[in-house]
Amino acid sequence: MREVSRRGLATVAGAVLLTAACGSEEPTKTSGGVSGSGSGAGSEKNAGAKPVGEDMAVDPPKDQEGALLSSDVLIYSQETLDKDTIEKIKAIEGVKAVEPISMGEFYNDDQQVTYAGVDPSTFWRFTPPGTAQTPKVWERVAEGEIAVEPVIGRKLQQKNGFMELGNASDAQTIHIGAYAQILAPTLAKRIDAVVNYKWAEKMNMAKNNAMLVAMGSRSPQSIRKQLQKYAGTKASVQILGPDLDITATQTAFLTGGSVAKAVGSFSYKANPDGTVRPDPAWVSANIRTMEIPIIGPVTGHRVMLPQLRGAMSEVVARGLRKSIKTYDGCYVPRFIGHDPSRGLSFHTYGTAIDLNAATNYRGIPGDMNRNVVAIFKNWGFAWGGDWNYTDPMHFELAKLGKAR
Repeated sequence: MREVSRRGLATVAGAVLLTAACGSEEPTKTSGGVSGSGSGAGSEKNAGAKPVGEDMAVDPPKDQEGALLSSDVLIYSQETLDKDTIEKIKAIEGVKAVEPISMGEFYNDDQQVTYAGVDPSTFWRFTPPGTAQTPKVWERVAEGEIAVEPVIGRKLQQKNGFMELGNASDAQTIHIGAYAQILAPTLAKRIDAVVNYKWAEKMNMAKNNAMLVAMGSRSPQSIRKQLQKYAGTKASVQILGPDLDITATQTAFLTGGSVAKAVGSFSYKANPDGTVRPDPAWVSANIRTMEIPIIGPVTGHRVMLPQLRGAMSEVVARGLRKSIKTYDGCYVPRFIGHDPSRGLSFHTYGTAIDLNAATNYRGIPGDMNRNVVAIFKNWGFAWGGDWNYTDPMHFELAKLGKAR
């Protein structure tokens, strides 16, 4: 693919980018295609939150010079891609440039967000022209804020302009500095948001466990086998085009707190019906079956099952057994809605459970006994009934604790 000239493309910036200043509830448009606003009241959830301080800032791009680069291949591994691997990939005939990044996923409500810790002084060249050529985006990322795809950002933004990097009780909170397209809209969407590289360490990402590859005139398909050979069998090598091969090995790397660290990362392959096959070694090490009061044997993640048993034991002890009418699934490895474009369901990790599904489906308050909800929360679970688009059948592990 050819490089894209930067000259004469600045006028499209307004079509792809909005930025919001701290404390913003509604962005206000300005003539330059960038939006900003004054201060506003923070939400109750993050009433004590403050803008990111200098401790998370890095140097911004000094001079955004040079041609833009195409994002043709995304390599994503569970482990750091060492310097030797990076150099071998750079040396492949037809490779024009590579950009090492750190990648991971977190869940906010039921939305999976794949994000990257990047060097804003170099990563901008791999983004669409409107995003690349709006310096304010990269200044905000360098200052410690997050740039996020507009649809996802607006869905997850809280009233004071912040968003949480996960559902876990110890999840970090970050200010949304910009709404921006991270990858060209014609490509498979595998990066929803970017932060600077200091956040990668704070969020326990594996350093440089991913990279974007820009090609010249040679097709990415022609070097795929070489890329896979150098990246290793546990790495995902995804061609970012209309011919995305979902059957190729892919990577799941959950971040966002102590639960994510305990769950671990794994590779997986997709099935035509929207289910997935996690790495058997990860399954063997982490997925167990345990007898749970009221509902019987449950297959799920080893770190979640003792807390689930504790919660259900307390439900019994408090005389609330009849409140649990049906058990509707725990470890179910699949995409959300069986749609690969929506990312992995949290049930793939085996740390979520659905109860009383018939009367607690999406978008309604449901009839889940609120005393049962309180018990589950006390045992470290988050409840889908608290989400903006409710899922009252759903409980997921948000905090690690010891079974009492």
